[in-house]
Amino acid sequence: MKYYLIAGEPSGDLHGANLIRGLKRADPQAEFRFWGGDRMAAAGGAANLSKHYRETSFFGIVQVVKNLRTIRRQMRECRSDVEAFAPDALILVDYPGFNMKMARWARERGIRTLYYIAPKVWAWREWRIKAIRRYVDRLYIIFPFEREYFASKGIAPVFEGNPLVDAIEARRTTLPTAEEFRRRHSLDDRPIIALLAGSRRGEIRDNLPLMVLLSQRFPDRQFVVTGVPWLDRALYDRYLAGSDIRYVSNETYETLAAAEAAVVTSGTATLETALLGIPEVVVYRTLWFQVKLQPYVLKVPWVSLVNLNLGREAVAEIIQSDLSVERAERELRAIVRGGEKRERMLRDFDQLRTTIGGPGASERFAAEMYRFLCNEKLKMKK
Repeated sequence: MKYYLIAGEPSGDLHGANLIRGLKRADPQAEFRFWGGDRMAAAGGAANLSKHYRETSFFGIVQVVKNLRTIRRQMRECRSDVEAFAPDALILVDYPGFNMKMARWARERGIRTLYYIAPKVWAWREWRIKAIRRYVDRLYIIFPFEREYFASKGIAPVFEGNPLVDAIEARRTTLPTAEEFRRRHSLDDRPIIALLAGSRRGEIRDNLPLMVLLSQRFPDRQFVVTGVPWLDRALYDRYLAGSDIRYVSNETYETLAAAEAAVVTSGTATLETALLGIPEVVVYRTLWFQVKLQPYVLKVPWVSLVNLNLGREAVAEIIQSDLSVERAERELRAIVRGGEKRERMLRDFDQLRTTIGGPGASERFAAEMYRFLCNEKLKMKK
């Protein structure tokens, strides 16, 4: 069969690549074309990469508004390319702002549409539920708690585990020891606290200053911030100046593996940190009125994927509008070695791994997609 995949971010590129490999195993005759990145190009062939996500990633309302003309042009290009390829299935990987529009367009043209990694409508923009019911033929979810949620909305989702587990397991054996990591980056012997300040400029701006203040209260620890390669080092240096915090780039898993504990902004990183077995505190700074409105706007009681999947507060979530550091200090002291919450949190992470499911999710999702499409073809022949 012919598969057209659309991913618009680094995480989608990673999961899209693993899905392509799974589809190749399930369907040896598979042909691919896709929007994605280097990982998908490596898995599905560089010649089949139609557009790199570096050209399509626009974060935040301001960026989207400033680039509306470019986004509309890219949408037209994508639709033309899909039509020219004439796939048996369009597979949309996360990236809902773009992909939900593609779902509607595909349904209107009779193209079978599979949505892989559902939009987080359980947190916000719940109005997208109606569009998912109307335009998506098969919805694939990666969090256990989503099964009940989507079923309550009249959608029968497919859950086969979380592909993040595959990505972590693929890296686990290659990760350096704490000693090797220290030598590589000329770090001292103090225990390491990993700082994951986010992957966007606004997140760095809002969260890194708090992390700098926090580090000053732990002179017996070495704090290391994990930079992302698509943001300039100068952005981090602006906030790190005068601090003892060390900077490393594109080594998030390596830093976590060497760390005693971590301070993490909300997002997928909270789940990655937990699956690697590193105790964490979740912090996120936002505007004061957004903090006040959170109980009314956010559809779920927690922001971290750890708590959402466990259904309770296993990790502390500090959502604030100011730079108050006192609670962050208390929570971090509670999870470093000897802290009163550390062992309980590690047991919670063991339960989380069981809840999320084991490795092989990407292959299981791919096999289910292939079975579904084969069954749909048989129905059409009858």
